[in-house]
Amino acid sequence: RHTAPYRGLTQRNIGQRVGVSNDSIVNPIDGVPMKRPLAAAVLAAVATLGAVGTTSALAEDTGDWLVRARALRLISDNDDTTGLDLSVNNKWMPEVDITYFFTPNWATELILTVPQKHSLYTGGTKIGTFKQLPPTLSLQYHVTGLQGFRPYAGVGVNYTRISNEDLAPGVNVGNSSFGPAVGFGVDVPVGGGWLLNLDAKKVWIDTDVELNGNKVGTLNLDPWLLSVGVGYRF
Repeated sequence: RHTAPYRGLTQRNIGQRVGVSNDSIVNPIDGVPMKRPLAAAVLAAVATLGAVGTTSALAEDTGDWLVRARALRLISDNDDTTGLDLSVNNKWMPEVDITYFFTPNWATELILTVPQKHSLYTGGTKIGTFKQLPPTLSLQYHVTGLQGFRPYAGVGVNYTRISNEDLAPGVNVGNSSFGPAVGFGVDVPVGGGWLLNLDAKKVWIDTDVELNGNKVGTLNLDPWLLSVGVGYRF
């Protein structure tokens, strides 16, 4: 009864009857023609969803916290002012560091290890051992926006505590040391929040040396800390 006015109408003049222009855009979801403002809104929403998906994938390699495990090589300068030709051995050690990002670029890093045993030599002859614990806290700037890697650099302070001295009779070294630290490195994201890391730090560590209770000079270890490892950011 009510179809007569519409008999013989084509899809084109149906569109004209309901006010849809000839240059309307078809809804990608259900195929219904849309006016341009509505079409633009839907297409923008689809693009936004795609961008969100991409952002979610990238977010796997971002986050406020970054924890790394590294193998660290300590290489000492062994600058001795005592005249005893003192030196300590270079060595590999395990290291864990914790980094907190308080902006996308700025972060603090704390590197930790267990007390490390070193041999002390005079003129190449071993005269005993001691242990040192060298936590280092740094403020870092991380470069963002590069593809495939994230370089960074930082400055900080090192605290070294010396303990468990087992040295030749009459020989003593100081118990603690504060000094500056500088460093740089690079993180290489490999997906899922995981990354590879290369890092280098210069740390200033010195200790007074006593012989029979009298200070005879200073042993400046001032090591390079070279490390490689893996990390997880979350």
